[in-house]
Amino acid sequence: MIEFRFAVGDLATTSFAYSPLQEAVFSLRCLHDPARYPHHRPWLRRIRPRLETLDRELLTALIAPWLWVPDFLTPRPARARPTFAEELDEVRRTPPDVVTADFHATYRTDDALPPVVARGLADPAAFLARLTDAVDAYWHTCLNDGWWPRVQSILEADLAHQARVLAEQGAAALFVGLDSRLVWTGEQLRLTRTRDTAPWPPADIRIAGRGLVLMPTVFARGAQTVIDPSRPPVLIYPARGRATLSEAPPPVTDRALIRLLGHPRARLLSLLAEPASTTELAHRLDVTPGAVSQHLAVLYDAGLLSRTRSGRTVRYARTALGNELCR
Repeated sequence: MIEFRFAVGDLATTSFAYSPLQEAVFSLRCLHDPARYPHHRPWLRRIRPRLETLDRELLTALIAPWLWVPDFLTPRPARARPTFAEELDEVRRTPPDVVTADFHATYRTDDALPPVVARGLADPAAFLARLTDAVDAYWHTCLNDGWWPRVQSILEADLAHQARVLAEQGAAALFVGLDSRLVWTGEQLRLTRTRDTAPWPPADIRIAGRGLVLMPTVFARGAQTVIDPSRPPVLIYPARGRATLSEAPPPVTDRALIRLLGHPRARLLSLLAEPASTTELAHRLDVTPGAVSQHLAVLYDAGLLSRTRSGRTVRYARTALGNELCR
């Protein structure tokens, strides 16, 4: 069992964030066990030729056979929506002794270390440079252009949903909704393991004014935390809607809606049951962002869509009127 212990005021400092670096590193789990991540198979098929141009031996070694990841590779975000470059720069500053300790904690025994890791830890500073360069190349070759915008849209939609649950139903409903194994007692958040979860040790984690950060991911089937319980408190949980990564855009079958709006706008309105950005919609529809933007502007002006800005990204969602029209 893992217990997060809350003192007075700790619940008020609990927050949400997502991490592009975490998702990049966690995505390497697919190379170990593709059957465990069926929603990512279309993406895996597309990137296999590109993987051959990368430091695949090292990238694969970042994930232990039981799918653990060294803690220093997934630092707790300093803000709700960090960039990949910001997070990777933080990893580059990891002290060499932490790199060594985290790999040993991940693989548990020296005998289990992959050869590429065992050789690298002879000079952990040089190994860290090679490692971060490999992750950076992997991000820009396999993730940044098409995959990340879609994943980011899912994570944004999850944050919006969780904020509504917290505001309308309170912390107990929020935590249970993240994972049925979570139990909120008012002072403690308990996470119990099941037979199919990784063999993580029990931990007693005191929030102690440090704040608990809740982080959605598309690469987990249950809630989890970092290996070292002394690190800043983090609870990682499965994002809602991650199954849509393997889905093609649904056809618009309502002929009246198509006659009213035209096929492109009817299809966009159907897709926007969950918030999405222009880039993500363009990727799903295999068209240019400019074409999508023109149709979104018309739907927005007609009162069928709302839009919210997060940094440089604008996300659209159906309004109540848009929902009624689709029904």
